[in-house]
Amino acid sequence: MKIPFKVDLTGKTAIVTGGSGTLCSAMAYGLAVSGAKTAIIGRNQEKLLKVVNKLTEDALNEYGKDVIVKGYSCNVTDKNELEKAYSLISSELGTCDILINGAGGNQPGAIASTEMLKKEKGEDDYSFWNLDEDKIRDVMDVNYMGTLLPIQVFTKDMVEKRSGSIINIASVTSILPLTKVVAYGNAKSAIFNLTQWLAVHFGESGIRCNAIAPGFYAAEQNHSLLFNQDGSYTARAGKIIAGTPMGRFGNPEELIGAALFLASDEASGFVNGIVLPVDGGYSAYSGV
Repeated sequence: MKIPFKVDLTGKTAIVTGGSGTLCSAMAYGLAVSGAKTAIIGRNQEKLLKVVNKLTEDALNEYGKDVIVKGYSCNVTDKNELEKAYSLISSELGTCDILINGAGGNQPGAIASTEMLKKEKGEDDYSFWNLDEDKIRDVMDVNYMGTLLPIQVFTKDMVEKRSGSIINIASVTSILPLTKVVAYGNAKSAIFNLTQWLAVHFGESGIRCNAIAPGFYAAEQNHSLLFNQDGSYTARAGKIIAGTPMGRFGNPEELIGAALFLASDEASGFVNGIVLPVDGGYSAYSGV
């Protein structure tokens, strides 16, 4: 995996939550190859180890260089676990300079079964009125609190340094609501607002807060939603492609450039409070 341009992050420590996922592991790779000591945080220790091994092997094969990437198992909605993890990260890699908040996700019970309410009766158990309130809370918790709490725990040292870059992972549904995914869309809209709020709150501290809003990327976790067994697009995927002016899904490595740009004080030192869509034009297209 080639990084798109050179940024020197030598001496920096980066933390990437959700770092064992497809999109965030790509961004973690870009940070590590650029010289940052990179901590990836996830729930599954075995998966973390596989990702760490892959990133280090890819860097060696692609660039002939050793990188520093370590995995830390932690629940991002538990402040005590976050504090324990940060104590370990700080002792092994140093205090945080760059934070990418990529932990998040959705749950079936928090997704409406139909895109729009029809006049006909016969809605199934996951229509709007029967959404599972506990699942909605879970989705809000992992996406919103799973962003807010790491910021509280990992960024205090940035104040002393008078520098630091927070990169939240929003979504195109932060900008344009998507049908069905009500709780996820609500949570990601909150990330949009939080990013702007923090940009103002931290404005004079030297800490910058921005967000990336990925569009639609074909990954392991959403493969069955986008592709039929024969490899053709599902009906929903067809709508997505029709609404994306570039006419395709994104590739995970296409997020690396945005992450490096926002991570670098030299490249984006006066960029603060933006939400950058990386979506092939999806959020710009009205459908007409």
